[in-house]
Amino acid sequence: MVSVLQRTARGGAWPVGRPPLPARPGSAAFPLDRPLPQDRLLSWLLAITLAIIGGILRFYRLGYPTDDGTPVFDEKHYVPQAWQMLRNGGVEDNPAYELVVHPPLAKQLIALGEWWQGYDGVGWRLSAALAGTICVLLIVRIARRLTRSTLFGVVAGVLLICDGVSFVQSRMGMLDIFLTLFVLASFGALVVDRDDMRTRMARVVAQGRVHDSPFGPRMGVRWWRFAAGVLLGMASAVKWDGVYWVAAFGVLSVVWDLCARRSAGVRRPWAGVFVRDVGPALWALAAIPILTYLAAWWAWFASETATDRYEVGREIGTGGPFSFVPAGLRSLWYYSGHVLSFHTSLKTSHTSPHPWESKPWTWPMGLRPMLYYYTNSGQACGESQCVAATMLIGTPVLWWASPAALGWALWRAVTAFDWRYAAILVGYLAGYLPWFLDIDRQMYFFYATPMAPFLVLALTLCLGEILGRARGGVERRSTGLLIVAIYLGLAVANFAWLWPVMVGDSITPAHWDAEMWLPSWR
Repeated sequence: MVSVLQRTARGGAWPVGRPPLPARPGSAAFPLDRPLPQDRLLSWLLAITLAIIGGILRFYRLGYPTDDGTPVFDEKHYVPQAWQMLRNGGVEDNPAYELVVHPPLAKQLIALGEWWQGYDGVGWRLSAALAGTICVLLIVRIARRLTRSTLFGVVAGVLLICDGVSFVQSRMGMLDIFLTLFVLASFGALVVDRDDMRTRMARVVAQGRVHDSPFGPRMGVRWWRFAAGVLLGMASAVKWDGVYWVAAFGVLSVVWDLCARRSAGVRRPWAGVFVRDVGPALWALAAIPILTYLAAWWAWFASETATDRYEVGREIGTGGPFSFVPAGLRSLWYYSGHVLSFHTSLKTSHTSPHPWESKPWTWPMGLRPMLYYYTNSGQACGESQCVAATMLIGTPVLWWASPAALGWALWRAVTAFDWRYAAILVGYLAGYLPWFLDIDRQMYFFYATPMAPFLVLALTLCLGEILGRARGGVERRSTGLLIVAIYLGLAVANFAWLWPVMVGDSITPAHWDAEMWLPSWR
């Protein structure tokens, strides 16, 4: 994949869409991507409009369902812990010793909603719904930058609004939508950083300074990459899974730097990357995430009663080769070891597995969804017996197309050296492949939530290929536009059809049966 990224980052599927910067005699022009559309104000208005629409849908009846006034499914862990944070200065009570098994950031964000609204269904889910709404705004802007098309930024926003996984997780007081938010935001920051660095490199080439050093130029302060590091640290402070994106995006960024130097004609691009880029990348995408992660534990460090806070001198010796490490960090390491032990021992029971457990090979097409809530009592549907359920379902028009979209992305990355497809695959696979490392671990479909935006981006690029270029002919363009419009219509219709079983509306048993498209959905 690294070799593919090296080649794809040099250009992409588009030819240069603007004249190269004027170069001095004897210097080559640096290949820039096609410029962004000149409709900045309109593009922001469209992005905000789509975010508002997505927000309205996500906030609709946000306080329902509950389990007789209590949280549902895994909300039962995180919602009370967030409420405890409000009462205890930012740390959990932890009445069941060592049961707190995730970093604190997402629970702190849930606590903000509870502080604002109170301890009820809306309060539990307020922050999650806001995070899901921001994801819609982000994906519109990211897709516009990837495709250089405001139209396909809108397409990506519509698809994410209609994605059942992102939608339902935005309405649950759980952690995964926050992980998705920070991962998607960090990806967007790195894409902007790539554009910024290539513009800087083009300026150096145009000024004839690229050969002043055999290693190429220094790239200066890179605030977008710094922001990506902070966001990746926040992702890791939601769940440790964020570490996989830290590694994946770190490699991606350095490979982009290598390819920029090669495209600029730097005499020693590999050495230039190690001399000029690796150190700053390690600072921005390794050290900054670590510092951000530790900062999320501020309340634990400040607490006198947090679990395992003062273990040095008790369970941890005061001497030894790591005695120079501050006692608070050593205690956090000790506590994290207990958390890691919990996760590694969380295995699938061969005698009584969880009825809604799923393995990662089912996730790309959403073959085994997740039932969060179900009741068949009540008569609100107009019959003697009704069904009300909330189920995490990947909208089939999107998720069932994933093998084709991801397969095409791989093909384009390998054969056309398209950096956009390669980057999307890196983001998708960083959230997918690690789950194969321990197949016996308990797993559920909601772990695939951070994969959803990258699937949407892959689908958006594929639809862009179908639409074709403006200069491809009126008939070709019209046919492509028709196909894109039909696909979007199907996505909206599919989302609307599944709406009752994603928001818990009361429906008849016959309607419930019609919603269950596959035997594995039951």
